[in-house]
Amino acid sequence: MSKLFPRAGGRRALPAAAAGAVALGLLLWWLLPLGEKPPSGTIVFSTGTSKGVYQEYGERLRTELARDMPGLKVKLLNSAGSQENVRRVATGKADFTIAAADAVQAYGLAHGRGAGNLRGVARLYDDYVHLVVRGDSDIHGIEDLRHKRVATGLPNSGVRLIADRVLRAAGIDPHTDITPAADGIDTGPDRLERGGIDAFFWSGGLPTKGLAAPAEKGAFRFVPLDGDLVTELHAQGEETRYYRATNMPESAYPDVQHGVEVPTIAVANLLMTRADMDPRLTEWVTRTVIKSRDGIGAHVHSAQLVDLRTAIYTDPLPLQEGARRYYRSVKP
Repeated sequence: MSKLFPRAGGRRALPAAAAGAVALGLLLWWLLPLGEKPPSGTIVFSTGTSKGVYQEYGERLRTELARDMPGLKVKLLNSAGSQENVRRVATGKADFTIAAADAVQAYGLAHGRGAGNLRGVARLYDDYVHLVVRGDSDIHGIEDLRHKRVATGLPNSGVRLIADRVLRAAGIDPHTDITPAADGIDTGPDRLERGGIDAFFWSGGLPTKGLAAPAEKGAFRFVPLDGDLVTELHAQGEETRYYRATNMPESAYPDVQHGVEVPTIAVANLLMTRADMDPRLTEWVTRTVIKSRDGIGAHVHSAQLVDLRTAIYTDPLPLQEGARRYYRSVKP
C-alpha cells in the first residue's frame, strides 16, 4: 500500500508543509483577507490638475486597486485641488480624494455642506510650498512680490488657499498689493518662462512632475519662505495650525537648488472619504494604499513617505470605520 510521505521523511515533510501553508495563509491575508471575495462596483476618485502629484498618485493608485479588486471600477476626476476635492467628497460628487489638512479644516470651520460626514483614510505625505521665479528675477524675498504679477493658483485649489494666507502673513494683500493671476502647475511654468507673470505659487509633493522639465533647464529658482512666516500664519486662525516650517531638501530639484536646501512651509495631505462609505471597501482601499507604497513610490517620489505608523493620524478628520478596522488588524 503506497503512502503519500515516506515513513523516514514524514516527520520532516509534514512540518515543512505546515510552514508553507502558514506562509501562504499570511500572504493571502495580506492580499485577500481571509480569502474573501474582493469588493466590486464603481467609485469616483477626485484627483487634481494634470501635471500635479494628486493626479499622478491617483492614476497609480487606480492601477494598484485594480490588482487587488479586479471588479472595482475607479473613475478619476480632475480638479482644481484640495478645496474642490473636499467639497466633492462632502457633497457626494466623489467617494475618495486627497486634500491638504488646512483645506479640510477650513471646510469644516465654514460648516460646509456634509462636513460632518467627512472621514480620514490615511495620512499620505506632505505638500511643500514653492514660490517660483525666473532665474534672472529681481525677486529675492516674499516682500519683493509687492506690485508684481503673481499666480496664486486656481480658484478652489489648496494652492490658492495657502498662497493668499502666506501673502497676508508677509503683510501683502493678495488682491490689491499684487496683480493676481489664476495659474496652476499646468500653465504657471510656461507663463513664467514667457514673461507673462513674475512669480507663481505651487503647493505639492516633491518633486512635482510639472516642474521637472523646466528644472532640468534651470529655467527658474525658488524664493525662500522663512520660518517667521509660520508664526504669522498660526496667528490667522485655527485652520492654519497645520502649517509647519521646514526645508525643501536639496535633492528635490537638484538642477535648480545646486545642493542648497530652501526654507519653506509644509502641510500634510490626507486620503479621505465619507462616514457612509462601505467600511469593507474602505478597509480594502486602505490596505492597498499601505502595501503599494513602494510600487507607487517608484514613480511618485512623495508616495515613498506613506508610513503605516503615521497613516492613522488624519487630524482634523476621525478615521473611517473601514480604515480603523485595517489599522487594528495590523497593530503589533
